[in-house]
Amino acid sequence: MKNRWIIALSAVGIHISIGSVYAWSVFTNPLIDQFGWDLGAVSFTFSLAILFLGLSAAFLGHFVEKYGPRVSGLTAAGCFGAGILGSGLAISMESLWLLYIGYGVLGGIGLGIGYITPVSTLVKWFPDRKGLATGLAIMGFGFSATIFSPLIGALIESVGIASTFYISGVIFLIVMIPSALYLEKPPADYMQHAKKEETKMNMELSQLTANEAVKTRRFWYLWLMLFINVTCGIAILAVASPMGQEIAGLSAAAAATMVGIMGFFNGAGRIAWASISDYMGRANVYTAFFIIQIGAYFILPSITQALLFQILLFLILSCYGGGFASIPAYIGDLFGTKQLGAIHGYILTAWAAAGLVGPNVAAWIRETTQSYAGTLYIFGVMVVLAFIISLLIRIDINQLKQQRNEKKVS
Repeated sequence: MKNRWIIALSAVGIHISIGSVYAWSVFTNPLIDQFGWDLGAVSFTFSLAILFLGLSAAFLGHFVEKYGPRVSGLTAAGCFGAGILGSGLAISMESLWLLYIGYGVLGGIGLGIGYITPVSTLVKWFPDRKGLATGLAIMGFGFSATIFSPLIGALIESVGIASTFYISGVIFLIVMIPSALYLEKPPADYMQHAKKEETKMNMELSQLTANEAVKTRRFWYLWLMLFINVTCGIAILAVASPMGQEIAGLSAAAAATMVGIMGFFNGAGRIAWASISDYMGRANVYTAFFIIQIGAYFILPSITQALLFQILLFLILSCYGGGFASIPAYIGDLFGTKQLGAIHGYILTAWAAAGLVGPNVAAWIRETTQSYAGTLYIFGVMVVLAFIISLLIRIDINQLKQQRNEKKVS
């Protein structure tokens, strides 16, 4: 039988590769300088990739469950690798539309399949530590930009944009293909011999298919909580530098350093909060996210002390990352692992929607009010709504526990 920790390492390999999408901004200025494309046209490539991430995760989740992690992992590697290599061809041909198709559409499809495949597999290999396992993989996605941003920047300087895409595509294929080949579902009787099946059953409150899950209230509670958490977090990422300069009086250099440290907390929050959720419970962790953020969003507009301002932003970003990492284990608790990949894919449409809503709402409020304070207050109200939802979902959880206990008695 395969080693579950090497399975986890394989999952990290896939997520570190596809997480390089967060390093897209490194390409922005070189593309504008070389071809004269405007900022909106270049930035749309990234938006398209995130959109297709959400769409492919939603519509191909059943593909992941049907064909298993190895086939879906290889499909993700093929799509993402081909998308990056195709982007190099697009640059060589000076075609913006081919860049959209390569990086945005084909790469985005690889992103979506590659995101849900390792996560759904790890939850089945770690029924006793779901949070830790999914946190490990999704941490790789969060930290990827820290690794690839300087590498991509150095390659652009030395070999040019097209060659950077070619080299990156080959690197991703070299990492992703062996990682996908090692992925495998655990045996049907896995962990029973170690008497861990009881732990598993105590945490999983039901076993539903994806189509059954979307008909429940708790699915939409999860969707809304993730949507609000990501909308606010991704908007903060988009405007952190100018907001820090406006509210806390940070210099441009200090604000840039702050953004880099925020990336660390985004990644670290994924493994930290997901691991904590194994002990606190997923419902308690999500409620904690929103309590922390309610305080942070309502306090931030009045903070002029630079260090305190930055600490509050770091807390928000840790909750933002933690929300991504804790949601797969939460899905496993509420719906079981039978079709976790497909359910996770449906839930991730909240990410795609938030990616479009968050930055645009933040920009619109800033232009309308001429202040970032209004943005923070509105996000604070949204998080209050998420906090209420995190309490409402407990009603469903308690009902499920009661039904499970009645079945045990009967």
